[in-house]
Amino acid sequence: MSWYKPADIGFAARTALTDLGEAARLFVRLLGLGSACLRRFGLVRDQIHFLGNYSLAIIMVSGLFVGFVLSLQGYYTLQRYGSSEALGLLVALSLVRELGPVVTALLFAGRAGTSLTAGIGLMKAGEQLTAMEMMAVDPVQRVLAPRFWGGVIAMPLLAALFSAVGIIGGWLVGVVMIGVDAGAFWSQMQGGVDWLADVGNGVLKSIVFGFTVTFVALLQGWRAQPTPEGVSRATTRTVVVSSLAVLALDFVLTAVMFNI
Repeated sequence: MSWYKPADIGFAARTALTDLGEAARLFVRLLGLGSACLRRFGLVRDQIHFLGNYSLAIIMVSGLFVGFVLSLQGYYTLQRYGSSEALGLLVALSLVRELGPVVTALLFAGRAGTSLTAGIGLMKAGEQLTAMEMMAVDPVQRVLAPRFWGGVIAMPLLAALFSAVGIIGGWLVGVVMIGVDAGAFWSQMQGGVDWLADVGNGVLKSIVFGFTVTFVALLQGWRAQPTPEGVSRATTRTVVVSSLAVLALDFVLTAVMFNI
């Protein structure tokens, strides 16, 4: 006995393609509204403050403790091979290449992404978006686009702060607590980190993650059912989909950047 009829499979596939097409159209439209947002940069600035400043505490505290752990684990690993002087290089490369963009994106999804989804979903449930349309105000241009570009701009800045604070945390544990030579710590870092291949690739990753996480959050809020349960489910989907998308894109970008 078949659990699924061919008609059910066809309907599911058609629904998935329709949703994908609507998401692609919304993404292209948000990209096209970038120039309009720059002309009214005050709206984008407010969203950068809302998304970036309110996420700053968790980003910096998390970066500090990640730097602590990296330095502690890296020292005991490098010490086996007599290379403890390379601790600064290990911490810096781990942060700017990988952990800085990825962990920041995951934290950004949990803090700012859920806030975006809940905000859009509650506006939809309260019929505020419908009221805008009745007044000939485009909700995509007035509500979604500033939030989208605010998240895209805030994400690389937060990732840079995460990496910088993480390096300071690595210095505190490696140099101050353990006793690694400070000159070797910084000189190895400066000599081994390439601005284009390492820092540039990390910045590119954070920009891609900013596009991904912010768009997923806005899309889930835009599609949320106008009920408390619908907004709750959309918020949960934002965290799940954003996290999986960030991890998958991280693998793809790393493979492309380092020619694997």
